Amino acid sequence: MPLHATDPEAIARILREGARRVLLTGPPGVGKTTLIDVLARELGQPCRCLGGDPGSPRFGVPGAVSLARREGGDWAVEGIEALCSLDAGRFRLPLIAAVTRLAQQAGDGVLLVDGPGVVRGIAGAELLPALVQAAGIDRVLALTRADRPLPLAQELAALPVPVTVVQAAAEAQRPGKKSRARARTALWDHYLGAAAESRVILDDLPLLGTPPPVDVPAAWVGRQVALLDGPRTVAMGEALALEAGCLTLRLPAGAGPGSALLVRDAERGADGQLGTAAPFLSEPLGYLPPGDLVPPAQAGAEAGGPRVVGRVGMLGVHLVNGVFGDPLLHARLRHQARSLLFDLGEGARLSARIAHQVSDIFITHTHIDHIAGFLWLLRSRIGVYPVCRMYGPPGLADNIEGLTRGILWGRIEDRGPVFEVGELHGGVVRRYRIRAGQRGCEPLGEAAAPDGILRREPGFAVRAIVLDHGHTDVLAYAFEPAAQLNVRKDRLAARGLEPGPWLGVLKRQYQAGQGAAPVALPDGRRETTAALADELLLVSPGKRLVYATDFADTPDNRARLTTLARSAHTLFCEATFREQDAAQAQRTAHLTTRACGEIAEAAGVARLVPFHFSHRYETHPAAVYAEIAASCGAVVVPPGLGEAESSPPVS
Repeated sequence: MPLHATDPEAIARILREGARRVLLTGPPGVGKTTLIDVLARELGQPCRCLGGDPGSPRFGVPGAVSLARREGGDWAVEGIEALCSLDAGRFRLPLIAAVTRLAQQAGDGVLLVDGPGVVRGIAGAELLPALVQAAGIDRVLALTRADRPLPLAQELAALPVPVTVVQAAAEAQRPGKKSRARARTALWDHYLGAAAESRVILDDLPLLGTPPPVDVPAAWVGRQVALLDGPRTVAMGEALALEAGCLTLRLPAGAGPGSALLVRDAERGADGQLGTAAPFLSEPLGYLPPGDLVPPAQAGAEAGGPRVVGRVGMLGVHLVNGVFGDPLLHARLRHQARSLLFDLGEGARLSARIAHQVSDIFITHTHIDHIAGFLWLLRSRIGVYPVCRMYGPPGLADNIEGLTRGILWGRIEDRGPVFEVGELHGGVVRRYRIRAGQRGCEPLGEAAAPDGILRREPGFAVRAIVLDHGHTDVLAYAFEPAAQLNVRKDRLAARGLEPGPWLGVLKRQYQAGQGAAPVALPDGRRETTAALADELLLVSPGKRLVYATDFADTPDNRARLTTLARSAHTLFCEATFREQDAAQAQRTAHLTTRACGEIAEAAGVARLVPFHFSHRYETHPAAVYAEIAASCGAVVVPPGLGEAESSPPVS
């Protein structure tokens, strides 16, 4: 018969029969932590507790495993082992290593181990026996609700130690998400109560765990970090800023130096609460037809091969014609009726509605497979629509004017589509206006293009570089969104400031680089944008997208593209030929699969989407992906193609 959590004396009697190390396991909300407090009092002897739940600890430091002894009715922390994560399931191997080290420090008294509430799936099945071994457990208390099946019943039955089932108290329940966040944040703030600022040069320490990119400083703000000396935790802290390779931390006063820096996914968010950072690759990316494409029966369901659909930060992206078809990347600005296009291959799969909402088109070069969709666009935009901007290499305006002039516009009147074409010439953009039904290009003058910036708006910028395609230059592009700005609500409340339109002013002036501009506060005082932003805004990096195709594998091209794509979230890059056809790649000034993967790996991109494959591989696409994956672990492979078959030689 199971015991009841409401009868702790009966449970304590069993433990007095010789159990010295006891693991309490069960799902969240069954009262493990409460029962540990009660048992420590009932046992009436020296007792220690090892807190194994980094997300909802009873004592110690969240994001860590903590060891404490019972002292005066409460727990006095004796040691911590940093995880820098609240996720016990994902980082279960580091958690087990931390439990092992602390259990060795616990001595000969009674040790109660508060297990994490991970009791499902592979993580739960692996954690249970590993915790028993790591902590030297000789008795397991498995808490469960009377109306629920016993979690991990098979794993519990297989343990080499006695298992006692304990029914949870009826009133036991898991605190809400906000309550858990407030409780763990209070522990974190208490740990840092006497903290002081300290600086660490990142080049001087190995970075362990899953740190953000070092060249994206905003991603470090708020991250929980730990200084380590070998496996031992010296101190834990919070990142305040990263500038020129120097990381500013809040660390407990007197914290000694470390030999390594551990960083994972625990961070203080914009609300001031300690939580889990959103994964850099949290957006989905798949190979499915997007909803705004015309029905496959009208466009040829199989033409072009797998079509990429997904998200990159503020963009929804569609590789319209697939990895074998004409290059055309549709990038939709989320929450806006607006689209950008990168290249303009065949556009039959896109609806006229999308054509009406295209504001900017970025052309790599005007080979026919990159510009063939212009007639679709031209026809779709007959009517009263805003000007469509187009950008590309020198000669683009002549190409567009020639295509437009080849149509008879006898009855178009004032409804002809209008284009503003910008050609990148060194550090300037030469601009022209072209209107259907009117002859010639109207020069609009030149505009500066500092560092290749073709277009800049408050929300994003698009940058271009020149690459060599053998007989012609091509452009590669980077979509660079502005940083995401969130207000630190805890700091706002600490200053007694009411939210209002002034926060919008602060954000706009910060994004515009107007640090010295004043902001009027609700209490009538005025402070500079820079000072308020440092105190009140949490700046998160935008997710960059880079698009590059049709260029030769030369050292200069590699260096230029690697620099442009450094730490990008998603890189769309051509991989036209397999390695067996490297000679053909060299003759036509295209990349091989290996070169594509090596460039992405050197740039440290989070996600590589290869495309523009030669049609000769349409029957064996898995072999193409296998060669790319051999050079780059970030490549996104369509479902079913993860295990590549070797294809027959191509004649």
